[in-house]
Amino acid sequence: MMTTIDPVPLWQPSEERIRNSRLHHFQGWLEQRTGERFNDYDALWRWSVDHLEAFWEAIWQYFDVAASEPYSEVLDSHEMPGAQWFEGSRLNLVEQIFRFHHDQPDRPAILSRSELRPLQSLSWGELRRQVAALSDRLRQRGVGPGDRVVAYLPNVAETVVAFCACASVGAIWSSCSPDMGTRSVLDRFRQIDPKVIIAVDGYRYGGKDFDRLEVVQGLREALPTVEQVILLPYLNPEARLDGADLWQDMVAGEAPMAFEQVPFDHPLWVVYSSGTTGMPKPIVHGHGGTLLEGLKGHALHMDLGPEDRFMWFTTTGWIMWNSQITGLMVGSTICLYDGNPGYPDLGTLWRFAEETELTFFGAGAAYFLNCKKAEIEPGQWLRPGRLRSVGSTGSPLPEEGYQWIMGQLGDVMIATISGGTDVAAAYVGGCPILPVYAGEMQCRYLGTATYAMSDGGRILEDEVGELVVTKPMPSMPLYFWNDEEGLRYHDSYFDVFPGIWRHGDWIRITPRGGAVIYGRSDTTINRHGIRMGTSEFYRVVEELPEVLDSLVVDLEYLGRESFMPLFVVLREGQLLDDDLKGRIKAAIRDNLSARHVPNDIVPAPEVPRTLTGKKMELPIKKLLLGQSLDKVANPDAMANPDSLAFYIDYAERRDTANGAGQVKTG
Repeated sequence: MMTTIDPVPLWQPSEERIRNSRLHHFQGWLEQRTGERFNDYDALWRWSVDHLEAFWEAIWQYFDVAASEPYSEVLDSHEMPGAQWFEGSRLNLVEQIFRFHHDQPDRPAILSRSELRPLQSLSWGELRRQVAALSDRLRQRGVGPGDRVVAYLPNVAETVVAFCACASVGAIWSSCSPDMGTRSVLDRFRQIDPKVIIAVDGYRYGGKDFDRLEVVQGLREALPTVEQVILLPYLNPEARLDGADLWQDMVAGEAPMAFEQVPFDHPLWVVYSSGTTGMPKPIVHGHGGTLLEGLKGHALHMDLGPEDRFMWFTTTGWIMWNSQITGLMVGSTICLYDGNPGYPDLGTLWRFAEETELTFFGAGAAYFLNCKKAEIEPGQWLRPGRLRSVGSTGSPLPEEGYQWIMGQLGDVMIATISGGTDVAAAYVGGCPILPVYAGEMQCRYLGTATYAMSDGGRILEDEVGELVVTKPMPSMPLYFWNDEEGLRYHDSYFDVFPGIWRHGDWIRITPRGGAVIYGRSDTTINRHGIRMGTSEFYRVVEELPEVLDSLVVDLEYLGRESFMPLFVVLREGQLLDDDLKGRIKAAIRDNLSARHVPNDIVPAPEVPRTLTGKKMELPIKKLLLGQSLDKVANPDAMANPDSLAFYIDYAERRDTANGAGQVKTG
């Protein structure tokens, strides 16, 4: 048990804030509609998961979802995987986005700045015009429902236009950030056979220019199904690529706006979440599920609406980019920044927040902790009272992170969320009618049956366990691409607890109904919110002739700074000198991403393996996080049990160096 006795709230919403919140309004509307009375948020949450169909139908009706055909039933069963939502309905997510511009076409839809560009504004009317023009030209080129359009673009307004145009014709979107290496991009895009690629010529990051024309040409050559390339000259306005259409030509002129009406479960986008084996998982989400979860999460839990200006600092390779699209769906102005958040200093995003008059500032937890360490004082740039909420995700935000935010910004809701690429939604997070406790997410999201579960399948109260979801969510993946039998999908989430979604995080549900996330319970690497499979590391690292074998673990656990060591087994006679370390880091940076360069590279005699030859990543991770050997590994089930001695010694030396004791995980 890990109960804190009578904790003191770090923040309490005012009565006025509660009264004016969209969640409070929804609760009153729901009470009138159902005759139920909800004495507190917990009662509302319990009703929402006990009456799943009634709750999601209420979300549909409360937000007046635009649909050309009605649904025949809300949910056919609670079976997971396989539950079918809102069968019979036909809609388009982008149509919901453009319900917010008619009365005020000149109101900003997107405010954007980058290291290359000054602040720019794109109005709702101009956004609609560009989307209509691009979607019309895509249709003329034969792009329609089910075709894949992939983007190699930064976090700029053009990327949002491209997505909206793609989805409005029923095509399927997928994006990677241009700072991702060629192999990492191809590992993703090759799986889905794209018809169109929209790419940038280069970008600027940290004051340095990175030309990507050769990479784009390489992508085109390596993707034989691509029929059209659209080039956005971003780094160099004069950049050209033989045979490619120019972005400015594709969005020029006027065209009628049309929204292809598709079934509720028609694919919207393919996102990628890497596991420990094989290629990155191409996860397919649908129009309807993404729409409903987005409306609920952004409007009710994050309290966003047409009067808000919303930023979540991200790249196009992270699911939080997709979250920005949902900001448009609830009518907010979204604010995009492309570049290094620490260049020329960590005040860059805070100055951008004031420049754009942000009301909601979101970023990865690591950003706030870095600001704290650098003794940044955001208040020197921000107008008091304008910023209403601060969002954090990507990794656990410890108590000192909460306290720093509150100490610097005062009366703001700290909407720390945890969800993921897998569901394009949150399980736990913010709530504008509840207090904030340091280190704790405020609630479980409405309609989301989230619990902590023991290894034996028991629901835990105030104990650390596996994060599970016991009832279906509308935004759970439709399927994985090229997984016709659904085996990879099943093995990713349902192999541990049959019929129950296991996400792969350690979680504790507090007596107040809040939640604390303690990091990954599996071996997926999670760096700054972007997940990468260990198999991707091994393919890159073990290509170097000096490296025989390798093992990587991400030591992410609440209360400790994230630390990722890479252990390498070298060929006989090889030394891990600075040159080899540099080449290993360069290979990871160039082929995967700079975010996944390890904190340390350590020579090791062997990689521990099971009798069947599998690398023992999870046992080593648990060992390095402080669990005792007898709880994490059975030497009798190992091919090389003597190999453990090195890692035991490494764990002891690391704990001694940090001055830290063992970390217990419940």
